[in-house]
Amino acid sequence: MNRYASLSDDYYVNVTLNTEMDLPGSRETILHFAELMQKRYPDMRNFYARDKNEYVLEGDKDPGSYRWCSVEPRRVSSGQVNPETIAGALEQHHLALELAPYELSISPLDCEALDVLVGFDFNYRGNHNQLVAEAFGVSPAMERFASVPGATLVHHEPTVTIAVDEESRVQCRLGVETRTTPYHLRTGEFPEDQVSVYLTARRYGSLDAGVTYADALTDLSRLCFELLDECVIEAVLEPLARKIALD
Repeated sequence: MNRYASLSDDYYVNVTLNTEMDLPGSRETILHFAELMQKRYPDMRNFYARDKNEYVLEGDKDPGSYRWCSVEPRRVSSGQVNPETIAGALEQHHLALELAPYELSISPLDCEALDVLVGFDFNYRGNHNQLVAEAFGVSPAMERFASVPGATLVHHEPTVTIAVDEESRVQCRLGVETRTTPYHLRTGEFPEDQVSVYLTARRYGSLDAGVTYADALTDLSRLCFELLDECVIEAVLEPLARKIALD
């Protein structure tokens, strides 16, 4: 267990490598990649095709904490839901990115974007959009519009993206996703669903000479968790959790 686990109902750490060219999709290639991941993590026993060209290897979801990885035509992803430690999750993601160049023929030139995402889900029964507005407030420029008498918030998902280098190749996005629909508002029936907070650190473009995907992952994950600790926990996650607890 680690301190991030207590911030929400569920949290997860995912890595996605998006490629410019299609990945090899032969049976032998996909299965060998999956077998090597399973060799390191024997609990990843479930292999299936989600769509015709999307293949997933994952562990048992019942315990609430599990690993997964997937291969799509132009994307390789690795994720861990409710990991015991951040180091353990990143170790899995490093393995996937160390295997990908050799098993899936991904060159450092073939990087469209590399993402590190940390997500937090909060279970809530009610109007998610109103919850978010009350937890964080509304931009002063929009506050009068959002407060029109008799109005109901239908959509309120604040998001901001920043670049942290001069070329804007490394960007970080913080966003909130709600799942309340107009149907829920019309009927007054709100199922318990997740309000999600996503923090993503993304690096665009081919890797520099001598830089591996594992190197790039190390830099991105360090940046992502620094922003999480310094800018997100106290200002976003804790206020949202407090508001839910009060409702």
